[in-house]
Amino acid sequence: MSVPPTGSAPAPPSPPPSPPQGAVPHLHRSLRRFDIMAMGVAAVISFDVLGQLATGGGEAVTWIAVLAVGFLLPYALVFAETGAAFPQEGGPYVWVKLAFGRSAAALTTMFYWVTNPVWLGGSLVFVAAEAWDGFVFPLGSGTVADYAFKLVFIWAAILTAIVSLRRGKWITTAGAAAKVLALAVFSGTAVAYGVAHGFHGLGHASFAPSGAGFLALVPVLLFAYVGFEAPNAAGDEMHDPQRDVPVSIGISGLIAACCYLLPVLAILSAAPAGQVTGIGGFMDAARLVFGVYGAWSGPLLTTTAVLFVFALLTQGSAWMIVSDRMQAMTAADGGFFRRGLGAFHPRLGTPVRMNLLSGITATLFMVAAMNLAAGDAAAVFGVVLTVAITTLLLSYLVIVPALIRLRLRRPEAPRPYRVPFGTPGFVCSAVLVYAWIVLGSWVALFPGTLEHLVGLDYAFHATWGVTRPAFEAFTLGTVVLLLTVGALGLRRRGGA
Repeated sequence: MSVPPTGSAPAPPSPPPSPPQGAVPHLHRSLRRFDIMAMGVAAVISFDVLGQLATGGGEAVTWIAVLAVGFLLPYALVFAETGAAFPQEGGPYVWVKLAFGRSAAALTTMFYWVTNPVWLGGSLVFVAAEAWDGFVFPLGSGTVADYAFKLVFIWAAILTAIVSLRRGKWITTAGAAAKVLALAVFSGTAVAYGVAHGFHGLGHASFAPSGAGFLALVPVLLFAYVGFEAPNAAGDEMHDPQRDVPVSIGISGLIAACCYLLPVLAILSAAPAGQVTGIGGFMDAARLVFGVYGAWSGPLLTTTAVLFVFALLTQGSAWMIVSDRMQAMTAADGGFFRRGLGAFHPRLGTPVRMNLLSGITATLFMVAAMNLAAGDAAAVFGVVLTVAITTLLLSYLVIVPALIRLRLRRPEAPRPYRVPFGTPGFVCSAVLVYAWIVLGSWVALFPGTLEHLVGLDYAFHATWGVTRPAFEAFTLGTVVLLLTVGALGLRRRGGA
């Protein structure tokens, strides 16, 4: 990934139509290159999907590597160019609006934004509670303590998003550091465990790819790899987005690929075959390998669990910081019910009203998820993670074509970084990314259909722990609800 020479400062692009003046009056340029990179690492490296990936066995490692080259690389290229060319506050909302108009942008942003309170209240909080209950302090399932922990977790993430970005960025940076540290310690310990006891898990793992494994893992891997464009939602709060965005995406993308590949290998090397679970995979494997520390294993395991929960919390808050800004810009531009939801606090420079709406949404979704599958945490985690995967991937079905349209229709925008081979290279990369997104969206929304089409066995209840009607009610029901809310919001504001 190339970067413009140091001495040639590019001219700023002509700004796109913006929200009403005064909607965002107090933004401060707080994000430098390191901050953007750290925010990308904090947001994109998902602790909660490590166990889910490891359930795929040895071939998960194969597909992590394949998609790193076949999806993550072209994805990083096209978003690095677009993010540098159009660095305005709002990121993907601005890009889709310029390409397809406000209505398309508002609906797309709705799906992108809601993914994060759904994910925070349904996936992250369940993984965090499972780790806290098992390794720090017993909570029980469905108890008052369980609900209290989850509420504190959700609203701590929201509070981190509410504080000013020049302070909040240090919390997400600390979370990124905690995440990389925990993964490095775990991976190193797994190697020590393997040296002492043998790498039996890897010996029994099959790395040969299969059709069933591919279809099971593709949506989760796409969800794990997307999101490096998210800091662009705070584009007007970056010091030099045209130079810093491409470099930050490149570095954080490389870190992400390593932070998925190495820990999954470590989990598979340590955990007994067939005993890795989506919700407990990382910490269950940590419990096993930390035995090499003898009497110190208990305190070290507890410390790792606390780091794990803190990293999950900052992961959620990093996404709240960027997605709430994007949705606030949508509201300020008249695309989401009341323009007041797009107001930024005059002192903090954050969209406090949208932050609070995200917290309420996350809380409601947490309560709904607690009543799904009769409280089976593993089943709840899998279904809710799929809801988050679906809503996020569906937003890219519009965002990626918008990038192509901007590349073809806005050639006058200065592009400090360009995808290799010019417009053909950009279009080919974007089309490849789009094909992956279409496949992942279908598999996430209608699991089992492609498997049956190609003659693969698929046991729905054994896979998900719930019936298909319950699954579709939660996933398709969420999509229909979002489309309805988005349409009402546009109609109320007269979106066009």
